[in-house]
Amino acid sequence: MNISITVNGKSTTREVEPRTLLVDFLRDTLRLTGTNIGCDTSQCGACTVHMDGLAVKSCTVLAVQADGSHITTIEGLAQGGQLHPMQQAFWENHGLQCGYCTPGMIMAAIKLVENNPNLSESDIRHGLEGNICRCTGYENIVKAIQSAAGAMAGGD
Repeated sequence: MNISITVNGKSTTREVEPRTLLVDFLRDTLRLTGTNIGCDTSQCGACTVHMDGLAVKSCTVLAVQADGSHITTIEGLAQGGQLHPMQQAFWENHGLQCGYCTPGMIMAAIKLVENNPNLSESDIRHGLEGNICRCTGYENIVKAIQSAAGAMAGGD
């Protein structure tokens, strides 16, 4: 099947097998390897991308379901050589260790903050329940998201 999709602002039309997962399309066809595959069962969130304005786990979406959609991956966040405020906050607050979960965590966190810029620590922890980090203990991830919320709102 042919699909037309816009990824990180660039439109493309490609032929895909109907069973191809969006995560595999992004990684294998478009070579956007920042979106990670962690579990293939939608448990870990490492594959989270933005699809038509929503955070979705791309291991649960078929590429054909994304036909006509606008997708943003971790590679599409930085603009003009400047990191997105969430990326910058993760860097400044040491919100990563091995980094494997980080792209999905950042993508989920951006939508979390966009939906509610006044998040408590409890709100952040609840909002990230679908994203697993096996290294950090989440303390610095929470700090990073709190910091980014201010920057995204224009407070920093």
